[in-house]
Amino acid sequence: MTGSVRSVLEALARGAIDVDEGIIQLRRRLDTEDLGFARIDHHRQLRQGLAEVVYGEGKLPEESIAIVTHLCSRGAPVVIATRVGPEVHAEVIRQFPSAVYHARARLLIVEQEPPTSVGNLVIAAAGTTDLPVAEEAYYVARALGNHTRLLVDVGVAGLHRLLDQMDALTDARVIVVVAGMEGALASVVGGLVDCPVLAVPSPIGYGAAFGGVTALLAMLSSCALGVGVLNIGNGVGAAFLASKINHLGEPNSGGVRTAP
Repeated sequence: MTGSVRSVLEALARGAIDVDEGIIQLRRRLDTEDLGFARIDHHRQLRQGLAEVVYGEGKLPEESIAIVTHLCSRGAPVVIATRVGPEVHAEVIRQFPSAVYHARARLLIVEQEPPTSVGNLVIAAAGTTDLPVAEEAYYVARALGNHTRLLVDVGVAGLHRLLDQMDALTDARVIVVVAGMEGALASVVGGLVDCPVLAVPSPIGYGAAFGGVTALLAMLSSCALGVGVLNIGNGVGAAFLASKINHLGEPNSGGVRTAP
């Protein structure tokens, strides 16, 4: 325990501050751990309700493993690593048996405490090739404590497939739409529902799709109101924001899993 945290707890024990003030002060404290190649922000769980997400792209497997295991060792309820390979999971699961790897999404999740799920959060994937991004959003949203449903292959090329899912769409508190190609699905969904729609372009499509740029620009140009757009392929960011929206009004929740 760092000295700054101890001082807050001592002040709380003396009655110099109340619990609410103690939480405020703890959120303002910094608690970092220097691994040489990374400085882990252990207070992100307290400030934002979710431990620091490990982005594996460009990291050596052993670096991702070290960060994940240090976060887990400090008691984070859920630890997420994105864009990692199965070798990271193979090592992490030796120490933390709850670690699960989702191969298509290249996603590792370690749930050390079971979530209490609320609301209805829908992930709609335009096509099967959008599933790497959609599954990233789906599994992260579930781990953050949301009743989550994944709708697959509901793109605009076969609009009847989307309309078949209207019950799920209209029951949702928030919808994440993942689409590549021309990215039209976000506008269509946005025009059918009364909840927020988070659009995530995926890097799918032939040459003129430009690795998701065409879908991104189409989503940014949507004529449907209530559609917000995230970066290309950012399933984890969409899940985090969608979870915050889904948890609005829920007791004792800052939008995602709160620190114990």
